[in-house]
Formats: sequence, structure tokens, C-alpha cells
Amino acid sequence: MAYVVTQNCCNDASCVAACPVGCIHPTPDEPGFGTAEMLYIDSATCIDCGACADACPVDAIVPDTEFTADYSAMNALYYQTNPMTPTWQYRTSTSLVTTDRPGLRVAIVGSGPAAQYAAKELLAQPGVEVHMFERLPVPFGLIRHGVAPDHPATKAVADQFAWTRDQERRFHLHLNVEIGTHLDHAELLAHHHAVLYAYGAASNRRLEVRGERLPGSLSAFDFVGWYNGHPDHADALPDLSGPRAIVVGNGNVALDVARILATEPERLSTTDIADHAYARLRRSRIEEVVVLGRRGPVEAAFTTPELHALAQRPDIDVIVDPADLEGVAEPPDPIVRQKLDLLTGLARAGRTRGNRRIVLRFHTSVREIVGEHCVTDVHVVRHGLPEVIETSLLIGSIGFRGTPIRGVPFDAANGTIPHDRGRVIRPTTGLPATGVYAAGWIKRGPTGVIGTNRTCANETVAALIEDYLEGRLADPPAGRGELVQLLHRRRPAALDRDGWAAIDAAERSAGMADGRPRRKFYRTEDMLSAARPPRRLLRLLTR
Repeated sequence: MAYVVTQNCCNDASCVAACPVGCIHPTPDEPGFGTAEMLYIDSATCIDCGACADACPVDAIVPDTEFTADYSAMNALYYQTNPMTPTWQYRTSTSLVTTDRPGLRVAIVGSGPAAQYAAKELLAQPGVEVHMFERLPVPFGLIRHGVAPDHPATKAVADQFAWTRDQERRFHLHLNVEIGTHLDHAELLAHHHAVLYAYGAASNRRLEVRGERLPGSLSAFDFVGWYNGHPDHADALPDLSGPRAIVVGNGNVALDVARILATEPERLSTTDIADHAYARLRRSRIEEVVVLGRRGPVEAAFTTPELHALAQRPDIDVIVDPADLEGVAEPPDPIVRQKLDLLTGLARAGRTRGNRRIVLRFHTSVREIVGEHCVTDVHVVRHGLPEVIETSLLIGSIGFRGTPIRGVPFDAANGTIPHDRGRVIRPTTGLPATGVYAAGWIKRGPTGVIGTNRTCANETVAALIEDYLEGRLADPPAGRGELVQLLHRRRPAALDRDGWAAIDAAERSAGMADGRPRRKFYRTEDMLSAARPPRRLLRLLTR
């Protein structure tokens, strides 16, 4: 028996480091790591020790049994075209921060996966102090507000970002603080040796077609934030009154959106979906979700594991038009070929009476969104021919892009911060900006999955530590105490780790009564109220 990687794989490569015989690929130093849909275990080399399963933060690795036959095939298929020579894994330690200078102090802007992985790597260094800044009153970014509520195993990746007692003394969380508003870039540099920007991609790419701003047309960024309880998107109010919704784009986020729309609400009743979204979905009349892809099935952006998981849902029919598969040449890549085989099987499958439907369409481009006061139709071109699709809801899911922070170099064309291996580059000179770094989506664009941010963040942290040890980072003129005083003056409503702990406890307690992991606060004022209990209760708690 061997172990096998399944659909929940987050690609953070914890398993690679844990494997004693090097049977998990691609590794972070192999060319295909950044684009791999998931990691794969070579059953011929696996010694069944279980170290990888223990290391996996999202429980994606399980013993190979009849119930994982499809995933066993996915793992085996990878090694048919990527034969590997097993190698024993030896961990190499990074250079330690050991100089006669004051301890390294780093500001991290953002609190999502890339920020957390960067903090984890920095705090592994003795004496390094980390200050993390997040504009919302709650941390974890994409993990909290991006992962679909019916994927709880993926959310579990946040559990690894817990610090030892020594690390807790060196980690300072500043919530409800927006960089560029309450503090600026220059002030961060004045109080830290280095500033690492890891605030993600906070806006969506637009379709750029007529009618895109009509009521009933919104972005996946808005919709995902709405059902995940993001304070900025609580009032998105998607129109669920019609029988059909259209999702433009066919990446994994598009499949998430389509799946939530097509899921019977009762299946979401034990998740952490936002209360307001759950209540609205219970009144939904949507029976069909049409997912439009501009290119063909071989170029579809969704991953094979995500499609496979969707195809296994007994309550949802996934429909593919056989005409979309006609004349498609067999791709040389076995992983892509497996995706095409899945689509072919779906094109031949029958329908189940009473099921909601997700229709995958290819070779379809949106030309115009039509309606007088709200969306009523979408004009598309499919296989070169015009077509009209009736709908009252269109959700654009064609990607995300970063936004600039004043004083920080920014590439407006790509929506990212220009960098060289994490060192931020000044466009005017092409040289690194001293003490400024980037990680995550704001560094590389919205690519990869949650775990991809680990390798990305580690690369940046390695560059930062190297610069510190080589004397390239100036000691900050201001001390930590001055930063705390400045925050108290500028942002009295800032929260710390204790504030988040109170919010977290309140959400979990409220969820427990309904058999849910938590009931999220989705209004900023409610979060702040939970973080600061009434004075009488505070006295009782501190007795």
C-alpha cells in the first residue's frame, strides 16, 4: 500500500520536506512546481511511512484504497511522463540572523497566506521581530474570504500559523490598520529594517464590454466576498430570482461560484457561509449555471482535481455539449488528456431528474450585456456564431489584479509590484529599493493555489535575510515603542491578537450552537464590538 494525494492538495510542499525517500513531485526546485495542478506521490517509491500525511496541513494525503482509485490514477499518470530517481531528502538550514546589530524588525503588509508563510519563515529565525498589518479587523485574507465554504479542509491551512511562546513574544498583529491611510510607506520604513508587501490582489479584472455595469452584473470578487462574509461585499445582493445564471471564465474560482449557486442550500447549513448569503441562497430560483470559456476544452483554466470533484456530486448535473469536443486533438500532456477524458465522460452522461445543472461551454466570448434597468440577456459568439442567452445574473470571473500603495513601486499593466526574487525594483533605475520586498499575488500575479505562496514567500524571506546579513539594510531610526504610540494616535480602533482572539471565540461559539465551525461577523462594527466586550464583562473575565 502507498499514500496518494487527493483533490484538497494546497501545494505548499510541506509533504515534500517530510518525505524521507523523495517520492513526492514536483518539488519547489523543479520547473513544473509553479504550474502543477497538485503534487503527486510515486507509489513505486513510497515506503508507506505516513510522514507526508502527518505534514499535510489540509489532510489531502490518504492511504491508497479503492475509494481513492481515481486519485491513484492521477498520481500514477504524472510519473508515466515524469520518471524520477528517488533521492533521500536532507533539510538544509538557512543562514541565521546572528550579528552584533539590533534584532531584525520586519513589517509585513497583509495577513493572507503569503504574509503568514513569510511570518512563519521569519519567526523561525531567533530574535527576528515581525509586525503584521491588516486593513480588516480579522486576519487570513484569502483563506477566510476566498476559499469556498464547502471546502473546509482547505481552510485548515490556517491552523499551521500558530506560534510558539517565544515566537508569540516576537509577533505583533495590527488589525483594522490600512497602510496608505493610517500609516504610510515611509513611516513603516522608519520603524523597521524591512517592509514586506503581501496584500494580494484586491480588485477584479473587468470584461470591458457594454452593459457590464448594469445591476445584475457583478464580479466573482464581489460574489465570493459576499458569500464568505467580507465586510466590503456584504451588500453585493446578487439577483437569484431567475432560473439561470452565467459565469464568464472557467478557472477554479468560476467553478466555486457555479457550485455554490447550484448547491442545495441545506448542504451549506453546516459550513461557515455568511448568514446573509445563506438566507438569500435559500430563496434562490436558479436551476442552471452556464460557465463560459473563451477557449477550447484543452485550454480550460480549471484543474483536473476540481473538475473531478465537481463531477462526483450526485446532486448536480455537469453538462458538456459533445459539439465542443469535436475535432479536439489528443493533448500530449497526460494530465491535460485526463481532463479531456473527464469532459468526454460528462458529455456522454445522462441527466438526473430534479438536479440543478452546471453547463460548461467552450469557444464562447461575451460581446454585450443587455438590459434596460438590469441584466436580461447576454450576447455571445459561440463557435463563430452569434447567440443570445437569457439571464438575470452574470458573474465575471476572469481574474484578479493588485492595487498600488502610494510610495511603493507598481506595475500598472500587470497589477503587481515589480521585483527580482522578491526584492522590489524601482522602475526608473532598475535597482532594488532598499528594505522593500514583496510576496504572494502582489508579487507574481494571481496564480497558483494557497500553498504556492509558501515557496514564493520563502524566496522573498531568503533575499531579505541575505540583505540584512550583508549589511544592506539600515537600522530603523525609530523604536518599536514609538510605532505603538503612533498607532494609538492615528488609529485608536486598531486591534491586536487579543482582539482577534475575542472575535474568533465569539464566531466559534455562535457556530457551535448550529453545528457549524463558526458564524462569521460580516460587518466591521460587529467585529469591533466582539473584540471589545462590555466593560462589566471585561472585569468578570479578568478577575
